[in-house]
Amino acid sequence: IDHRNRGMRTRLGCLSHKSDSYNDFTAILPDKPNRALKRLSTEEATRWADSFDVLLSHKYGLAAFRAFLKTEFSEENLEFWLACEDFKKTRSAAKLASKAQRIFEEFIDVQAPREVNIDFQTRELTRRNMQEPSLSCFDQAQGKVHSLMEKDSYPRFLRSKIYTDLLSQTQRRLS
Repeated sequence: IDHRNRGMRTRLGCLSHKSDSYNDFTAILPDKPNRALKRLSTEEATRWADSFDVLLSHKYGLAAFRAFLKTEFSEENLEFWLACEDFKKTRSAAKLASKAQRIFEEFIDVQAPREVNIDFQTRELTRRNMQEPSLSCFDQAQGKVHSLMEKDSYPRFLRSKIYTDLLSQTQRRLS
């Protein structure tokens, strides 16, 4: 039994090491990663540490953060936040209810396929908001998820190998 466990630990260790190591950045950067790396300045990547919202507003920062969350199996938080941002841009009253229902079923409902971590009160308030969906029906839930990512995932991202490797790649380019 010990021999089998050691083999499993080795395989899992390799898997976890590989998932947090990005030397070519093809899994992180959208579009053409090499061109993206050339366009990304050290100054831009360093600014991501200024605030969570700066990170979220930068195309490559968002992509790097998404890749990091995947290594932690918590990308549903970011996907929900992005779905809410997209939802707020809905101009068609006809699409509003169906989009709201889709977001609720995917992220908010108990046992949703990509259920986000929110408290009971927020879940219930959102459920009540669904009776008459509006552009603000997910505001409280989105705020809770944003706060959770900012306080928990964002500091870990800034210490992660993904971010530090990306920074050193941009700095290496300058030398």
